[in-house]
Amino acid sequence: MTLLGWAQIALVLACVLLAAVPIGRFIARVAAGERTFLHPILAPVERGIYALAGIDPMRGQDWRQYALAMLAFSAAGFASLYGLLRLQGMLPLNPQGFAGMPPYLAFNTAVSFVTNTNWQAYSGEVAASYLSQMAGLTVHNFVSAATGIALALALSRAFAAGKVSQLGNFWADLTRVTLYVLLPLSVVVGFAFVALGMPQTLGAYVEASTLEGAQQVIALGPVAFQVAIKHLGTNGGGFFGVNALHPFEGANALTTSLQIWCHQVISFALCVTFGAMVGNRRQGWVLLSVMLGFVIAATAAIYAAEAAGNPLHLAAGVDAALGNMEGKDVRFGQALVALFTATTTGASCGAVNAMFDSFTPLGGMVPLFLIQMGEVLPGGVGSGLYGMLIFVLLAVFVAGLMVGRTPEFLGKKVQAREVKLAMLAVLVLPATILGFAAISMVLPAALSSLANQGPHGLTEMLYAYTSAAGNNGSAFGGLTADTPWLDTTLGIAMLLGRFAFVVPVMAIAGSLAAKVKVPEGTGTFPTHTPLFAGLLAGVILILGGLQFLPSLALGPLAEHFVMLAAKTF
Repeated sequence: MTLLGWAQIALVLACVLLAAVPIGRFIARVAAGERTFLHPILAPVERGIYALAGIDPMRGQDWRQYALAMLAFSAAGFASLYGLLRLQGMLPLNPQGFAGMPPYLAFNTAVSFVTNTNWQAYSGEVAASYLSQMAGLTVHNFVSAATGIALALALSRAFAAGKVSQLGNFWADLTRVTLYVLLPLSVVVGFAFVALGMPQTLGAYVEASTLEGAQQVIALGPVAFQVAIKHLGTNGGGFFGVNALHPFEGANALTTSLQIWCHQVISFALCVTFGAMVGNRRQGWVLLSVMLGFVIAATAAIYAAEAAGNPLHLAAGVDAALGNMEGKDVRFGQALVALFTATTTGASCGAVNAMFDSFTPLGGMVPLFLIQMGEVLPGGVGSGLYGMLIFVLLAVFVAGLMVGRTPEFLGKKVQAREVKLAMLAVLVLPATILGFAAISMVLPAALSSLANQGPHGLTEMLYAYTSAAGNNGSAFGGLTADTPWLDTTLGIAMLLGRFAFVVPVMAIAGSLAAKVKVPEGTGTFPTHTPLFAGLLAGVILILGGLQFLPSLALGPLAEHFVMLAAKTF
């Protein structure tokens, strides 16, 4: 580790925080339906969408109606994307003549993009037409992200209001978030990426002659604007198979820094939005501080592990000053790789600019553990906030047990119903991850997909189901994922990780919204202090540790000690 490396990390995170505050306040105004500087341009478009779709934005929905609208929209999105992927061979904007995706792969891909996971069991440049990339994948990059933000806004309204039955209108929230937040940011960032050298074209792939005289096909396409929303929406699905490691997606350190900014800024901004919506900005800053603390700690852990290097490499004569550079690009260096890895896995983004399969065992364990802690650090756009608020309810419940009072948060009593629903949501992740991983580790059809044996092979399988259920989408590597078993079970894991989690969250929102807000008293446990931030961080860490430590002990931790003993499999 170097001072220059930490200076790079500090500069990028500072840029994120500086932008998060105004963007968070802007989102709060959009959520309230207030006029913004974009309304003269976009308000007519918004009204036109409502008129064409027959939507009354002033008609409120209770939690059941809001959740059912979200589920119906997601189901329709899955069906249309699945059909597009299966039929792309007969559709236009397919200059390379790609055939339709096979059924299992199309199912996996459609589920992946509808759930904001963006797990890719294919390489986009050899499997998806321009039409599929733009009208299918990029569209869902927008609307799946907007869906997550809409759900977070609905839960925030439940905390802000007292004795109400309505949480807003899903269709209005979806439209406003897409029009006023995601689309303008994506246009600005997309042009910035074009200026930095990313291709944005509908032309066919080109051939070039190598220095050896051979012919090489160079994939092009509408890359820049898809990359913009893939990061801003914490989607992560890249245009190219190697994602941000491809020179067209990650051209240099500046491009990589902008990508890190993109997949952090809205998730952090939503903490500011929450504080503004509930009328207590300090509550938002507590959530943001916990998220930021974990990001910095995870970055430091990855940076230290990778900079220390692999003792087997060092014994073979590799320069110790280089650290472990296997699977990384010298354009980025250890610092930006560590920050990118921590932020993309902590943010439920899934984009990668290095291959985790080549990390040291401890370096690879950190992104795995970040996802297992619930994807709330800072989590995906929207999903990170509502996931963090579930942990807040559990933290105030623990605090209530310690002080002997009924727990409450923002004037709402947290009672048995809310705690039971919160635990139901939290248990979805370990049940899905550990259940599917355990079955796959004894099933020959799944084991044949592993590239490695021993604890590293276990980590590869565990990471795949962790990434899918956590709606992250990043790949550890070393796993042949495009098989009927993995395409199907990973798709089911994505569905459970998104919808089996969010339905209890919406039920909690409905329960809290109906409660009367009570004023704080002398015995109220304050939730805007560093003490509560520490309690919240401890609850997140302990829950993750208790649920997944045994599997981590058998995987990356065991591999670490095997590596120190100079043994390989």
